Amino acid sequence: MVHTCPWEPRGRRPTDTSRCRPLPASALRIGILHSRWNAPIISALLDGTRGALLAAGVLPHNIVAQSVPGSYELPYAAQRMYAASQTSSSASSLVSAATDLLMSSGGEAAATGDAAQGAGQQGPLDAIVAIGVLIKGSTMHFEYICDSVSHGLMRVQLDTGCPVIFGVLTCLTEDQAYTRAGMKGRGGSAGEGAGEAGLVGKQSFQVSDGEGGGLGDAALTYGERGHNHGEDWGKAAVEMGVKRREWNEGRFID
Repeated sequence: MVHTCPWEPRGRRPTDTSRCRPLPASALRIGILHSRWNAPIISALLDGTRGALLAAGVLPHNIVAQSVPGSYELPYAAQRMYAASQTSSSASSLVSAATDLLMSSGGEAAATGDAAQGAGQQGPLDAIVAIGVLIKGSTMHFEYICDSVSHGLMRVQLDTGCPVIFGVLTCLTEDQAYTRAGMKGRGGSAGEGAGEAGLVGKQSFQVSDGEGGGLGDAALTYGERGHNHGEDWGKAAVEMGVKRREWNEGRFID
C-alpha cells in the first residue's frame, strides 16, 4: 500500500516524504477544564499545562479555560464544554456566510466582517485537558470519586471523539500531590513541609507515576521540587489534537 502525502498533487507519489508534516499546533484549539479544590496545587498544574501548550505553538486565544467545583464534576463539564465549542463553531459559520452575502451584494459590512473574522477562528475543541486533585482521606470517598471520574472522562472522549487528557492526580498524601505539581515540599516553599511537621533534616517518601514506571521508587525529600505533570498533559493535548485532525482526514502521520 502506497501512502501518499496530502500536500502532493493527487495521483503523484511523493518524492520527498519530509514534506508530509502534521498540522501545526498554532491551528489547534485546546480546552483546559479544572477543579477548584486544592487551589495551590491546581494553580501550579494549570501553569505547567498552559506553559507547555504555548511552548508547543498553541496560540493564547486558542486556549479556553473553565473551572468547576471539584473533580466529580469534570466529566459532565468536559462533555458540555465540547458541545459548546461545536455550537460556537456553527454560529461562527453562519455569521461568516451572512457577511459574505452582504459583501457580495455591495453592502457596507466592515464591522460585521471583522466580527466574523474573529468568530471564524472559533472551532470545535481539538482536545481537552481535565485537571483535578484527589487526595485520600479516611473514608471510601476517595475510591468512589477516582473510579467515577476516570470512567466518566474516558466515556466523554469515546462518545465525542475529542481526546480528553487525564490530568487528575490521585494521591495518597498531600506531599505526593505537591511533588507532582512541581512544587517544593508541602505548602509550595522549600522546607516548609518539614517545618510544619516539626521535622528536622530529610524525610523521604516513595514516588510513583501511577502506571508502574517513570519515576518509580525515586526518593524525594521535603523541600525538593518534583516534576510538574501539567507540562506532560499540555504536550499530550497537542499530540492528540493533531492526530485527531489527521485521523479525521484519513491520514496517518507520526
